[in-house]
Amino acid sequence: MCLGIPGKITEITDAKQKLAVVDVGGVRRQVNIACIVDEQHPAESCVGDWVLVHVGFAMNRINEEEAKVTLQLLEELVNS
Repeated sequence: MCLGIPGKITEITDAKQKLAVVDVGGVRRQVNIACIVDEQHPAESCVGDWVLVHVGFAMNRINEEEAKVTLQLLEELVNS
């Protein structure tokens, strides 16, 4: 089983290499966005997208509501 953590793409650091910075609960880290870009959604257009991050890769885009619910559930697990 894999765990994808929701994060919001805040900047593209290298569009050619498909690298971006994602904010996950205030922690910013560089991730690879190759799995979520294509001709209709190039790297430059990903800023502001919510994504599921797993082992340094943005695996897919999700909506903001889904991201917030998931982050809340993860926080509840940590605090229980």
